[in-house]
Amino acid sequence: MASNGLMSHADKLMLVGSCFSDHIGTRMRNALMDVMVNPTGTIYNPLSVAATVRRLVTGEPVAGIDLFQQGGVWNSYDFHSRFSLPDKMATLDRMNARIAQAHDFLRLADTIILTLGTAVVYRLRATGKVVANCHKVPQHEFQRSLSTLDALVDALVECVELLRNYNPGLRVIFTVSPIRHVADRLEMNSLSKALLRVAVGEVERRYGDLVGYFPAYEIMMDDLRDYRFYAADMVHPSDVAIEYIWQTFQGTYFDDRDVQAIARCERVAKRLQHRPMSHNREVVERFNADTRTVVRNLVKEYPHLEHLKEISDLLDTD
Repeated sequence: MASNGLMSHADKLMLVGSCFSDHIGTRMRNALMDVMVNPTGTIYNPLSVAATVRRLVTGEPVAGIDLFQQGGVWNSYDFHSRFSLPDKMATLDRMNARIAQAHDFLRLADTIILTLGTAVVYRLRATGKVVANCHKVPQHEFQRSLSTLDALVDALVECVELLRNYNPGLRVIFTVSPIRHVADRLEMNSLSKALLRVAVGEVERRYGDLVGYFPAYEIMMDDLRDYRFYAADMVHPSDVAIEYIWQTFQGTYFDDRDVQAIARCERVAKRLQHRPMSHNREVVERFNADTRTVVRNLVKEYPHLEHLKEISDLLDTD
């Protein structure tokens, strides 16, 4: 898959996978890109990524029987806890609304980035189901194991086939998260990452230019490779490291014009997030008027921004 110029600032992008997807997705949002990040929440293992892709492609809703109570709220093993609520029907409504939204978004998306975090999976002992989130259910309810290479390859192939059949023009890019899973011990983390990388390599071999790989893991391990590029927990990349990877991502997939558009939109997004400290009404109104002028000029140059909520909401106040 050719890289530079592959993506445009005007593209619709979806990111699914580990919390590294959230980090890069946040950078994309700050660049006023049309992006949907982890519609069902953070997912770490490829088998759960494949299950999520299957649900988003089919639009299959969550049923009441799929939910269970834990910690005073209703949960699904396929969704992050941010979807969990004390009321069962409200939980179902929130999850199913998100599925429907993501199903429609994916049909029109230009690129999906699947970020793989770990080859370690947790299966419910009662059913054998691989879970995306454990929701603090007691550990004895699960069987923890390392996926086989064949199982990982099968999961990634299923992702590609489902996505290509649903949206034939969709670009599929894999990446391996640079975030260490130290709870699995360093030696297991190393083996897990190696399995993920080999599995992606096999999928690349099978599909050639139809899929791509972005080396986030390799950038962190081999390019930055210093603890000053880690956050205080010594596990997650620091903001400096994430920014470095984001800049490398831009240079890999966007041409010069789009890189300039990203930089300009980042500056405008900061202005949109700024709230004047002054209590002087005139000063605040002048700032807001100037912001609307800046945004109108931006939309004239990049018309695709007009439908973004933060942009349309501001322009609607004119």
